[in-house]
Amino acid sequence: MAPASKADKKAAGDVAAWMFNVVTSVGIIIVNKALMANYGFFFATTLTGMHFATTTLMTIVLRWLGYIQASHLPLPDLLKFVLFANFSIVGMNISLMWNSVGFYQIAKLSMIPVSCLLEVAFDKIRYSRDTKLSIVLVLLGVAVCTVTDVSVNTKGFIAAFVAVWSTALQQYYVHYLQRKYSLSSFNLLGHTAPVQAGSLLIAGPLLDYWLTNKRIDHFPFNFPSSVFIILSCTIAVGTNLSQFICIGRFTAVSFQVIGHMKTILVLILGFLFFGKEGLNIQVVVGMIIAVCGMIWYGNASSKPGGKERRSHSIKHGSDSSQLDDKV
Repeated sequence: MAPASKADKKAAGDVAAWMFNVVTSVGIIIVNKALMANYGFFFATTLTGMHFATTTLMTIVLRWLGYIQASHLPLPDLLKFVLFANFSIVGMNISLMWNSVGFYQIAKLSMIPVSCLLEVAFDKIRYSRDTKLSIVLVLLGVAVCTVTDVSVNTKGFIAAFVAVWSTALQQYYVHYLQRKYSLSSFNLLGHTAPVQAGSLLIAGPLLDYWLTNKRIDHFPFNFPSSVFIILSCTIAVGTNLSQFICIGRFTAVSFQVIGHMKTILVLILGFLFFGKEGLNIQVVVGMIIAVCGMIWYGNASSKPGGKERRSHSIKHGSDSSQLDDKV
C-alpha cells in the first residue's frame, strides 16, 4: 500500500502544481491586458523587471524566515540562464510587434518541437510514436484555434527565431539546473530573480521606448493604475514560482504541451468577459482537438516506453549518476 500512497501523493502534487501555474498565468494575462487596455501602460519589458524585483523580495523574506536554505549555483550557469531568459522576454515582445498575430502564434507553437530536440540531444530522451503523434495533435488543435493571418518578413522571422530558441533553452535550463545542483524552485528563483530584475529594470525602459516610442517616466501614474501594477507584480511571483515548480517536476516539453491549456482557457475567458464575436466553429473544433491531444499526451507519455531517458551521466563535481528512467 505504501507505493500506491506515494504515487497518489505525487499525482496530487502534480495536479496542484499545474493548477497553481494555470491560475496564476491566466490571471496575470487578464490583469496585464486590463493594465494596457484601460491605462495605456505598454512598458512590457520594464513591467517584467518589476515582476522579478517583487519575486526577489519574496525570496529574501523566505530566506530570512528559513524557508530557503543556502545553495550554490556557479556564476557561468547563472549568467547563461539569465541570458536565455532575458532574450526570451525581449524576443517575444519584439516578435509580437514585428510579426502578424498568426505567425507569432506559429512561432510559439514551434517551441514544443524545439524543446523535444533539446531533450533528445542533451538528455537522450526517447519518445514513442503515440507520444509524438499526441504532440502533433495538440499543435494542430491550438493552431486551428489561434492562427489566422500569416505573413512573414525577414526581421520578424529573426526575432521569432531568437525568441523560440531562447525560451526553449531557458525552460530546459530550469529543469537541468534543478537536477544538476539539487536546487528547489525557491533556491533557483533566489539565484536568478535578482539578476533578471536588475538587468531588465536597466534595459527595460530603453527597450520599451524603442518599441513603443513612449517613456515610462512620462506615464501618468495614479491610484487605479498603481493598484493594477502591484496586482500584476504580486501574481507574477506565483507565475514565476509555479513555472519553476512545474518544469522541475516534469520537463520543458510536458510544460509546453499541458501549458497550451492556458491558451484554451484564455480564449474561453475572453469569450465570457469580452463577448462572443470571436467564438466560431473553427475555434470550438480547435479547442476540442487540442484537449484531446493533451489527454492523449498524458496517457501516452506515462506508459512504459512513452517517454524515457537513455543511460546518461550528469556530473556534479566528481560524482556522476546513471539515469535510465521514465520522465
